[in-house]
Amino acid sequence: MILDAALLSRLQFAFTVGFHIIFPTLTIGLAWFLALLEGLWLRTGNTRYFHLYQFWVKVFALSFGMGVVSGVVLSYQFGTNFSRFTDATGNVIGALLGYEVLTAFFLEASFLGVMLFGWRRVPPPLHFAATVIVAIGTTLSAFWILAANSWMHTPAGHTVRDGIFYVESWWEVIFNPSFPYRFTHMMLASFLSAALLVAGVAAWHLLRDRQPELARPGLHLALLMIAVSAPAQVLVGDLHGLQVQRDQPIKVAAMEGAWETERGAPLLLFAWPDQEAEENRFAVGIPGLASLILQHDPDGEVVGLKSVPAEDRPRVAIVFWAFRLMVGLGFLFLFIGLAGSWLWWRGRLERHRNFLRLCVVSAPLGIVAMLAGWTVTETGRQPWIVHGLMRTADAISPVPAQAVLTSLSLFIAVYGVLLLAYLFYLGHMIHRGPEMSTEPPDYEPRRTAWLRPDPEAQGGSARG
Repeated sequence: MILDAALLSRLQFAFTVGFHIIFPTLTIGLAWFLALLEGLWLRTGNTRYFHLYQFWVKVFALSFGMGVVSGVVLSYQFGTNFSRFTDATGNVIGALLGYEVLTAFFLEASFLGVMLFGWRRVPPPLHFAATVIVAIGTTLSAFWILAANSWMHTPAGHTVRDGIFYVESWWEVIFNPSFPYRFTHMMLASFLSAALLVAGVAAWHLLRDRQPELARPGLHLALLMIAVSAPAQVLVGDLHGLQVQRDQPIKVAAMEGAWETERGAPLLLFAWPDQEAEENRFAVGIPGLASLILQHDPDGEVVGLKSVPAEDRPRVAIVFWAFRLMVGLGFLFLFIGLAGSWLWWRGRLERHRNFLRLCVVSAPLGIVAMLAGWTVTETGRQPWIVHGLMRTADAISPVPAQAVLTSLSLFIAVYGVLLLAYLFYLGHMIHRGPEMSTEPPDYEPRRTAWLRPDPEAQGGSARG
């Protein structure tokens, strides 16, 4: 493998975007979780939800700050490392990223201060509105970023003149064929990642019998989110797979390790794809299952990698194994949601220590699954930066390889320090856990017959 400027630029962008995406993934899910907590507090007056909010908003703020810091450098790399891509697609990508700043970032910047520091400065319902607006802002950010990235996978609504892309229909550009599936898939991944972190932290405190009155509702809400999001993710993943099979069949061929175009293609449980020999070694598969999953027909045709020249194929082993890691973790999350719901219904959840340990171990796995999914998506698109229209090799800036290697080394060093600092402060927050020392603002909730405050959690008071 030759470490030329093109490969080094790809590695640098992969490293920086992979580091950055951890934090938006968490903050999208946590923002909506915080909105749920504050809404429940306002509705019921149960102060446990208020204290959980006070704890998780600190984790949200730390992660949000890391996302802003690590995200600034990404846009610069379009000019420093991918200037030819920027020249060609700036009319499309530049506008979409500009919309993200004008809508999502401005919303978040305007209301984040109220959300973090507005307690007792604004009425509780207005503070709740600020929390919801920040959550909407994080979702809008994902909307525009996924619209831009999805257009690179399934370009639509444009014309190309003299190597420059011009927009003909913004509707088709934004809502390109892969966007609805990828946006939904990413949102569910964010909900799962946040829910797994919340469940893991709550389970950790329950195992140590620390603040159980706050850990229980946190665990219950997180498991409820997992129980809903995990099955939905399986369904959306299936629909997304059908779309990718239609629009990017070679990516699917790499995911399945399919070299030959065939009917009744097997689902490979294990294999070692050999790119040079164009075959799989040590393959173990289930006959016909890949065709059934991809075509909903056990005799359906699956396009193979050999249907295109070798230079048009991605690195098969990376895509193949990243896909299996993502899917395997997805089914683990499905098990956690279903098993947790069953234990909760049977009244055994807090006493089942093995399940609580599983939740603790699984706390970071939502992020691992998300990174595996992005690896499948982006590596599987290669060698195209705009699928079928512009190769990655033609998008690179004319810079020497040594300069890119230097910047990549600096990014690894600086981001390594940032990650250690983030994990240190996050671990310190988790170790301390939620606190009940902060008195909530005075607020008289609107109560309903089916959702009443817990007198024990209120300390016998109707105050919220």
